[in-house]
Amino acid sequence: MNNMASKEEVAAASEKVAKDKYRSFLHDEGESNTLWRHGAPPTYDDVNLLFEQGRAKVWPEGSLEEIVQNAIKSWEMELSHKIRLQDFKTINPDKFKLFVNGREGLNAEETLKVGSYNALLGSSLPKELKAYRSEEETFESSHEAFRSAFPRGFAWEVIKVYTGPPEIAFKFRHWGFFEGPFKGHPPNGNMVHFYGLATLKVDNSLKVEEVEVYYDPGELLGGLIISGAHTEDKHTATSQGCPFSTK
Repeated sequence: MNNMASKEEVAAASEKVAKDKYRSFLHDEGESNTLWRHGAPPTYDDVNLLFEQGRAKVWPEGSLEEIVQNAIKSWEMELSHKIRLQDFKTINPDKFKLFVNGREGLNAEETLKVGSYNALLGSSLPKELKAYRSEEETFESSHEAFRSAFPRGFAWEVIKVYTGPPEIAFKFRHWGFFEGPFKGHPPNGNMVHFYGLATLKVDNSLKVEEVEVYYDPGELLGGLIISGAHTEDKHTATSQGCPFSTK
């Protein structure tokens, strides 16, 4: 069976994606030559609904907060679904660097290779102490693990913007409902969420050159592993996960 999307399906999907309220390809340049990871552009209906139902802030149209929020959502879309850096419109591939929690930065090619989850969940802890071993995961396996855990998606929002371009500093929130298994841990239906701080360095076209992210991975992983403990261990687990803080 041919698993490649037909030209008609790609065109229909492209039209639908182009109308996404929160994600754009920037500058309306078109995507006719873009190579998509799954053969066609993605749709975000489920996670958009989750976002609208659970967001803490509704930013005015055209505000700096809305612009930053939509730009990050667009970057996450490109990172997750485009397979060539030449098709990215949210970043400057030649200058891009991603820094997470003070670790050594990843360039654009390295970030695209490992994927957002592995880039954000890398750790210098000894292997036996890691709740998630990013060095053992591929782009595909990492995304599958979190798609399984959050079948309705993993929503993201801007909480506050502290400074404007060219160096943008902001606070964000990430959340989802643990409704599917994660690495052998059963779901409990609880909301898993965390906050973090980030900075973006952008050029004159608002393309990102550097991203720095600071958050506690334990707030995410604790909610999936501790609060998702097997029945016989639940008397020692808490619904809050471990205190510690990702598209």
